[in-house]
Parts: sequence; C-alpha cells; structure tokens
Amino acid sequence: MASPKVVAITGGAGQIGYSILPRIAAGEVFGKETPVILKLLEIPVALESLEGVGMELEDCAFPLLEGIVCTDEPEVAFQDCDLVFLIGSKPRGPGMERKDLIQENGPIFTGQGAAIDKVAKKSVRTIVVGNPCNTNCLIAMHHAPSIPDENFSAMTQLDHNRAIAQLAVRAGVHFNEVKNPIIWGNHSNTQFPDWKHAMIQKKPAEEVIADEAWFKDVFIPTVQERGKAIIQARGKSSALSAANAAIDHAHTLFNGTPEGTWTSMAVKSDGSYGVPEGLICSFPVTCKGDGTWEIVQGLEFTTFGREKFDLSIHELEEERETVKGLL
Repeated sequence: MASPKVVAITGGAGQIGYSILPRIAAGEVFGKETPVILKLLEIPVALESLEGVGMELEDCAFPLLEGIVCTDEPEVAFQDCDLVFLIGSKPRGPGMERKDLIQENGPIFTGQGAAIDKVAKKSVRTIVVGNPCNTNCLIAMHHAPSIPDENFSAMTQLDHNRAIAQLAVRAGVHFNEVKNPIIWGNHSNTQFPDWKHAMIQKKPAEEVIADEAWFKDVFIPTVQERGKAIIQARGKSSALSAANAAIDHAHTLFNGTPEGTWTSMAVKSDGSYGVPEGLICSFPVTCKGDGTWEIVQGLEFTTFGREKFDLSIHELEEERETVKGLL
C-alpha cells in the first residue's frame, strides 16, 4: 500500500461534505491502493454534528480510511495536507445580492488561505467549491504566497457535467458518448456553456443536434440556471451533484484527462483567450495526472460566443474589484 494521503474538507457536516466524504474514503480520488486520512473542519456550532459524521465514517469501516480528525481549527485541519476541498461557505440569504455574498464569504477564505500557507504541504492542491468559488479561490490563493498559484483551482466541473447531461439527453445518447463541452468564465449565471467544440458519438455536437436555436435558447440558460431550478424543485441547493463534480475535479487532477479530451476548470489566467492575467477563470484544461493542468490553446469563438464569454470576464473583474481590500 502507498503512503496515506491527507485530505481536508471544510464544511464537513454540510450537505456537500456529507456526500463527498464516503467517496474519498472509498478511494475515488487517489485510487484503490492509496489510504487516506480525512480531516474535517467546521464552525464551532456545528462540531457536534461533525462528530456524528465522523462516527458514521467509522461505522463504514472503509479499508482505505486510516484516520479521521474533526476540528474547528483551520491549522489543525490543514496540517500536512496533500489535498484540500474548501467547501464550507455562507449560503446566499433572502434578498442578498451576489456582491453581498462575496463580501460575507471573503474573510472566511482569507483565513483559510493563510492557514493552508502556514501548515499544509507546499505541494498541496486546493479545490474551492464554496461560492462564489472563482473569487473565493482568488482570495485564498492570494493569502497562501508560499504555495504555487497553480496549485489552486475552483470548481466548474459541475457546470461541465450539466452541459454533458443536457447534450446527451437532447441527442438521446448515453452521457459517456458526449465529450468536450466547455464552460468559459465564472461559476455563475454569466458563464458561457460552449457547445462548438463538443462531440457526440465522435461527431460535432451541432451536427448531431442541428438546431442552433436550441443551443442558444435552451442549452445555455438551462446549464446557467440549473442550480436555481434544483433549489426550486428540491427545496435545497445542489449537494449530491456538487459533491460528485468535486470528486471528478480531484480525480482528474490526480489521474489525468483521457487522450483527446479536456474538462472545464477555473484556474489562474495567464492571459489566454484575452482573459486578464490573475483572474480565476474557467477554461478547457487537460491534466497530466500529477496535480498539474494546462489550458487548451487555439480554440476559436464565434462572435456570439466571444460576446458571451466577455460578459463573464467582466463579472469576474467586478468581483475582484469588490474584494480588492482582501487582496
């Protein structure tokens, strides 16, 4: 057996945490030959609930689970970590604007970034799930100066998976037969779900689904607003699908993208596709399997697509301006 990997999860007693923990413990990130130690972080008022989650993990008797730590101290949770999922954040309340949410959550990720910088391994990979994840990732990254910026990413895999699902359902094929949609921009309703490079059964998606109006008027808004639709139907925000996407994101980082495919991931811009350097923006990326990623280059936009992407870039710039006091 390999040496154990240490994985921290914030918001460990929350809905996403509750859904993601057994899958990490079952080896779905690092594989069936790698033990894991889970370190769960919560706010003090949720510690009793977190202890119950820890008890359930014990009761599962996972062969790969070598240890469980439940704490409300970030430096305890992040000590010597190989992987961190920053999931816990304040949800948007009634009447709150996105700007309000950013200002509420920003200080959380300031402190967590500093704690990661202080006690985690310098090779640690940090995946930000808590919303608004792009800008929360920017804040955490800024406060961990001793860790490479490339080790931070934010999750747009959920949007990527939603795009795959919508294309598959519309085409009447299995999800596995859809490859390479792209989520450009922010994890918000300004994101641009791009079908132009997607393939369905090894054919261009727009050839299989020969309906431009459907792509523009149904596909895009459905992917953009899927989270809202789930809240309306379920009465709660996405948890199962968000946890699944976080697993997909981490698994891809540590196992690689299959040849000829990419995924969508929000990473620090190097200026590719006209995105201002330093923004945490979703791009198509490939992963080698060692925790590194590369932005896919040379893809072209239609005028329509470029306009949509630019709207999301503008929102990311506005969010950065909102939190400039934390950067």
